[in-house]
Amino acid sequence: MDQRIIKLYDEYTHKPLTRKEFMQQLVMLTGSTAAAMSVLPFLESDYKTAKITTEGELFTEYITFPGAQGEMKAYVARPEKKKKYAAIIVIHENRGLNAHIEDVARRAALAGYLAIAPNALAPILTKSEISEDEARQLFTTLKAEDNLENFMRCIDSLPAREDWNGKIGCVGFCWGGAMANTLATKVPALGAAVAFYGRQPEATEVPKIKAAVQLHYGALDERINAGMAAYEEALKANKIIYEQYVYEGVNHAFHNDTSTARYNAEAAKLAWSRTLAFFEKHLK
Repeated sequence: MDQRIIKLYDEYTHKPLTRKEFMQQLVMLTGSTAAAMSVLPFLESDYKTAKITTEGELFTEYITFPGAQGEMKAYVARPEKKKKYAAIIVIHENRGLNAHIEDVARRAALAGYLAIAPNALAPILTKSEISEDEARQLFTTLKAEDNLENFMRCIDSLPAREDWNGKIGCVGFCWGGAMANTLATKVPALGAAVAFYGRQPEATEVPKIKAAVQLHYGALDERINAGMAAYEEALKANKIIYEQYVYEGVNHAFHNDTSTARYNAEAAKLAWSRTLAFFEKHLK
């Protein structure tokens, strides 16, 4: 697909570009309304097509915990055997908890972790199913300080669980990648933080990081990659343990298997294997 179309969609999903403006520009790039409508399904995520991990025996449940502005909800997955596991907070993109992220949690559970995937939108949802556009609009109403507090409260709730062994890590994607980076600066107990194409924290916050950090970037993701060098420089200057990978020829959201135009199976598989190896090294 034309890279200009990918960049336009990225602008639409991450900047204040209205649906009308996006479609007008998409029509200009594709040449007609019909052509624009034909490429749209390949750009937008279709969570009905999310991979569903079925191998292995897992225990799953939905939990609630008090949030900064209302009740938070989260999806939990772990091996079926009841014992203590290291916890992984799985953090979604700027669309809230969905079938894809729940499956990522199951993948972490299959690797031997207590995976918890909170839904940042839970306190303000008024119905069980919402569209991508509705979710995008809801995210604009969230306050950054409330989001951070909600994910920190999720971590604070862990001691009450009988299946947690005291070790904690996180992995986030896009919006969640930025949250993973932020949690690394705010939670000293965090052992490992993995960010997929996530916005980087300010250099002044990096000295607070106690966790080992792993970073995954798509080489074509100019918006996020603009902050990559400064973050790496700060990590080096502060002697933070880190790994950084740039995947050539792939875009933002390359790990999301529900986004046909941006998903890259080879890069996604490699990045996830590196993620699990990183957790194995720093949490087990």
